[in-house]
Amino acid sequence: MTSYPYTPTTLRTTAKPRPWVPFKPHEGHIEVPPLPFKPRSDDLLGTYNISTHIIPAANPRVNPNIPVPEPPPRSSKKRTKKDIKDLGIELMEQQARLGEDGYSGVTDERLLWNCVNRYVKRDKEAKVRTKGITLFLVHGVGFPKEICETNLCYLLAACGVIDEIWSWESVQHGDSALLNRQNLSAVDWTDDARDMANFLINYMPEEVETSSLPIQLDRVPASIGKSRQRSGFSSRTLAVAGHSYGGCPVTLAALHFPALFSSMILIDATLDPFEGFVWENNQYLVGAALVRRDQWPSREDALRSFKSSPTFSVWHPDVLRLYVDFALYEDESGCVRLKVPPVHEALLTANPQARRGTWELMEKLDEKIELLWIFPGKESLDVSMLMELRKQRAWRRPANSSNIIFKSAGHLIPQESPEELARVMADFLNRKYDISSGNQSSRIAYTNGCCA
Repeated sequence: MTSYPYTPTTLRTTAKPRPWVPFKPHEGHIEVPPLPFKPRSDDLLGTYNISTHIIPAANPRVNPNIPVPEPPPRSSKKRTKKDIKDLGIELMEQQARLGEDGYSGVTDERLLWNCVNRYVKRDKEAKVRTKGITLFLVHGVGFPKEICETNLCYLLAACGVIDEIWSWESVQHGDSALLNRQNLSAVDWTDDARDMANFLINYMPEEVETSSLPIQLDRVPASIGKSRQRSGFSSRTLAVAGHSYGGCPVTLAALHFPALFSSMILIDATLDPFEGFVWENNQYLVGAALVRRDQWPSREDALRSFKSSPTFSVWHPDVLRLYVDFALYEDESGCVRLKVPPVHEALLTANPQARRGTWELMEKLDEKIELLWIFPGKESLDVSMLMELRKQRAWRRPANSSNIIFKSAGHLIPQESPEELARVMADFLNRKYDISSGNQSSRIAYTNGCCA
C-alpha cells in the first residue's frame, strides 16, 4: 500500500464554525417510542451479542426547524446529467437562502432520537480489561448502522483488543429515521456532531457490561458527564472509525471534547473547503439523491436492482445483503422502501457548513489523538480530481498522523473492500494498543459471511 507524503495546506475557507450550544436535558415526561422492529436474535461470529438501544438526541438543536421541501415529481422520461445537476443546484441554493434567513439564534427543542447498535461478547465470564478498547463506528450518508457488520466480522477475527463496539445512527438514517419521521427537518452536520457528543458524554454506560442493557439507555449522573468532558472515560479507551460524512461530525465532536478520544480512523472523511470540483460534483450528487428510486416490490427485487447498478455491483456481496436487510423497511402497501427518504439524503449532502468549518478547525485537533486516514485509490474521476484535496486532508493536522491509499476501492471503501479495511484497522489498533502475539490465538476466522 502507498500513502500521501507530507503536503502543507494551501486550501482554505472563510467559513466560520457554528457556535457549540451547551446540552440541556428535555424537561417533563418523555414518551419513549418502541423500536420499529423486533429485537435481533442473531449475533456476530457466534460470539458477540447484538442489541439496539435508543437515546434522546441532543437538545436543543442548533439548526432551525426549516421545512422539508417537496421532492421533485417522478419523471416518466430519463433525466440527463444536466437535469439532475440543475435539481441539485436548485435545492442547494434554496437551503442556503433559508439558512441565511433562519439562523437567528433561536434554538429548537424538538425531541428526536438516535438508535445505536451494541456488540459485546456473550460470555458472561469474559474478562474485561480496565480501560479496554471501545470502538465507536459512524456510517456514511444513506447507510444504516448495520452496514459495518461485514467489516466488523473480519475485524473481530483479526483484532484482539476490542471489548465493545457501538455502531451509531444519525437522526435521519435507518431506524432513527423511522422513529423521527414526523419531526425531521432540514439538517446541519453540527447537530449530528452534538448528538454523538451527547451520547458519549451523557449516555454511554460507565462500565463495559457483558450483561444486557435497557433499550433506552439511562442518562449517567451529571457529575460523570462533567468528568468525561474534562478527563475522558474512567473505564474505557475510545477509538473511532468514521466513513465519509460520518468522519466529519465525529471529528467536530473530538475538536470540542478531545479528552473523550484516543484515536480516530478517518475513512475518506468529507471535511474540505467545498470548492472547485467538490462543489461541482456535489451539485450532481444532491440531484441524484433527490431522484433516486426508493421503493421496490420486495427485498429480492431490490437486491436484483442493486446488482445491476454500477455503484452497488462492485460491493462485497455480504455488505450488499446487509444493505437490503437493514436500509429498507416494509411500508403499508407491503412493498419495501428506503428508511432514509431521498429528500433527506439530498438535504444532508447539500449542507456544506460543518464540513468547511471542520476543515478550518482541523489543524487544532489535540495531537494526543492519533489519526489514521484511509483514502481511495481505484482509478476514477473522483480519485484523480480530488487527489490534491486528499493529500492536504491527510496532513491537515500533521502531528501523530498517518495515511494509507487503497488501490482496491473507490470512496465507498467499507462497502467495496471490507476485508482489506479490517486488516488495516486491526494492524493500527493492535499496534496502537500494544497487543502481543500471544493474544492472537483465540480469534475466530471469518470467511464469506460465516464462521470457520
